[in-house]
Amino acid sequence: MSKITTFIIVEANQVRKGREATAPLSKSAPHYFEKSVPTQFLIGQESRKIGDVDVLFSIKTYHPDAVLIEGAFEVGDVFADGILELKDMVHAACYDLAKKNGARNEPAEEYSVYQISDYKGDPELFLEKSGSRIASLLKSEKLPLDEKEVEHTLSYQFKYAKDDLVVVDWDGAFIFDPNGEFEETIELLELANYQLLRYRILDEDLDERMRKMERFTQPDEIRTSFWTRLFGVPTKEVNQEFRDVIHVRSQSINQFEAMERDIKLIGEWYSARVFDLAAKKFRLAEWRDAVKEKLESLEDTYTIAAENLGMSRVQRLELIQIWGFFFLQIGWLVLIILEFIYFTR
Repeated sequence: MSKITTFIIVEANQVRKGREATAPLSKSAPHYFEKSVPTQFLIGQESRKIGDVDVLFSIKTYHPDAVLIEGAFEVGDVFADGILELKDMVHAACYDLAKKNGARNEPAEEYSVYQISDYKGDPELFLEKSGSRIASLLKSEKLPLDEKEVEHTLSYQFKYAKDDLVVVDWDGAFIFDPNGEFEETIELLELANYQLLRYRILDEDLDERMRKMERFTQPDEIRTSFWTRLFGVPTKEVNQEFRDVIHVRSQSINQFEAMERDIKLIGEWYSARVFDLAAKKFRLAEWRDAVKEKLESLEDTYTIAAENLGMSRVQRLELIQIWGFFFLQIGWLVLIILEFIYFTR
């Protein structure tokens, strides 16, 4: 039996919470697994006819900023002609539902999971026989792939029991399970895509903030009053940008480190190892490092902007001393004039 679940995760300004949707744990997992990862909330379901197949769409959210749309349908043969076109039509329907539920057009992550069940024997034999077709399907590629590319694609796999297998690629995954228990693995793949989406959103936001902050580092473009430069007070716009950067930094670090900590707590269980496989394929560690580097660069840019907008502490003290000495001399001059007037009356 073959089934395809294709899903998209899209950023949204605000989402409904719905009821908590937790996938059943078919493989061994610690008792705290369900509390260790972001929770999905089910908003509703609806069926649509796409091409010649009936597709069940599930509308879910990751509170508070992402909409998840799943489209699941059965097929007679995952390698049949027109499967890629059918998958694209289901993806288009997923985007349509996402818009109706408050999602934006971009950024978004889309993914397809091909599920094989009701078989006997080791799925690796199936992989040896149809490996090139599996690799092409995972990459949504109609052209025959080179043997090395096929080998590289199939190398990201995880085998837990003797008769199951998971192959993960950038745009899709193949899951073999004789009992058809796919929900847990699909949720883990959705979680990895959700984390990738969060990194992408934050990365784009930091790029935009960097472009805004760069203009503050250009002395020719900075216009400030004398008192602003005297007391080293940055403009309200710079102050607001800096507060936003601090907020984004603290929020992102808390969220991402909490997720990584909770995943590590799961240890070497099935769920953690599948998530780790997807994280390596999606290069989540590289995204995390890039985001942290941009956060540090943005803070450095603010420091430069603050220095351009105001004097240093030493400069301010020196200027205050000069003005203090000047007013002191004026005071002495006034006293001398008053004494002269008093004695010449």
